[in-house]
Amino acid sequence: MGANDEQAMLWNGDSGRAWVEAQTVLDGMFARLETMLVDTVAESGATRVLDVGCGTGATTLAIARRIGAGAECLGLDISEPMIDVATERAREEGSPARFVCADAQVHDFESPRFDMIVSRFGVMFFDDPVAAFANLRRAAHDGAALRPLVWRGAEENPFMTTAERAAAPLLPAMPARDPDAPGQFAFADKSRVQGILEASGWGAIDIRPVDVECAIPESALVPYLTRFGPLARVLGSVDDVTRARIVDTARAAFDPFVHVDEVRFTAACWMVEASAGV
Repeated sequence: MGANDEQAMLWNGDSGRAWVEAQTVLDGMFARLETMLVDTVAESGATRVLDVGCGTGATTLAIARRIGAGAECLGLDISEPMIDVATERAREEGSPARFVCADAQVHDFESPRFDMIVSRFGVMFFDDPVAAFANLRRAAHDGAALRPLVWRGAEENPFMTTAERAAAPLLPAMPARDPDAPGQFAFADKSRVQGILEASGWGAIDIRPVDVECAIPESALVPYLTRFGPLARVLGSVDDVTRARIVDTARAAFDPFVHVDEVRFTAACWMVEASAGV
């Protein structure tokens, strides 16, 4: 298998389609994180920005809106379905933002071009993160800034694991998350992230915790818990009666997060800061 083939299959399959179908809900869920990244770019004065793992393009488009005429904003993602949506959103908006379906670990950026590289939860999925961040370093001008947001650990993000924990007694064969494998919590260990960045040529590294309040409509909760995460990947293999029981059990486990018609949770993240040294 080639670099990130498993991730390419995942994000060009059911996971990519799920993100496309839930685009509006997910954009709303992570709106405050998007704002954080947009503000970071605007305050830096960057005009050539790369958004890694851009998904359906919300952050890339928001950055292009904020920094205005003369900006160069490129969104990169391994998922063709999501890039197709992002490209159409840019066309409808008349945005100068561009989108490319490619793997940031091996993509040929041709020359150092970007003065800032950002990501909203898009850099934890590389099978060789040192190679990936070295390739991103080659895409950056000397002195450029790296600003990805990544998840901290599962224990600090109970909302993100509630469905699988609730369903575990009913699905004893459901595979456990591997903390060292590419995935949502692959960058939970701060010292591991530090080591990856140092080994890939980045300097002036600072990794600080940020906690951001997020929300989705209560009406979107069941579609969310059945389409995302490890539980979603096994629900299709069970019969309808078992599926209904699992969904009811998982939904009840989210009650502590429900506030009338809204589901609220805290996203526990790392804001990673690094520079492309001269």
